[in-house]
This record gives sequence, structure tokens and C-alpha cells, in this order.
Amino acid sequence: MYYLYILYSSSADKFYVGYTNDYLRRLSEHNSSDRLTFTSKHRPWVLAAAFACGELESEAMKVERFVKKKKSRKLIERIINEETLDGILAHLVRVPHVRD
Repeated sequence: MYYLYILYSSSADKFYVGYTNDYLRRLSEHNSSDRLTFTSKHRPWVLAAAFACGELESEAMKVERFVKKKKSRKLIERIINEETLDGILAHLVRVPHVRD
């Protein structure tokens, strides 16, 4: 299963969107990697939401690209808050234990 995940940095008040087949591993990597990246500059990150996208990596990649191309904080907040979404985002299924 592939997931769209959204991280939040309270120190920078920024969101990060990615896709993976293991969102908890990716959260750990974003918070501990020695590489100089966007996420390494805005630590610590917390998992704001994770959504199942399906069995195909290409589907998760499409959703991630769509969200990133929009460059919209409002869209990301709508996704996190599970507001009614349409189009490519309509099929997202929130991972239940991430709700709290």
C-alpha cells in the first residue's frame, strides 16, 4: 500500500507533502537524516495526516504531484481536515490511527 503523508513543522509553520509505502519510517527519516534538505532545515516534524492511495506507486505519485503543484496551504489544510474533496483527491482514505 502507498500513502500520501503530510508533515507539519511548528517551528517553521510549514507543511511537507510526500508519498511512501511506510509513512512512519519516512517521518523518522525526515527528523533524523544527516542530509541537508528542505525538511532538515525545519525540524522537528510531526505527522499531520496520512492517506492510503492504493497499491500502485504511480497513483500515490500522481496525488503527491497534484498537491505540490497547487502550492496551496489552504488545499493542504482542507485535506488534513477531511473537507469534501473532488477529482484526484476524492478517493483518498485517511489512515484511522493518525486522526488524533
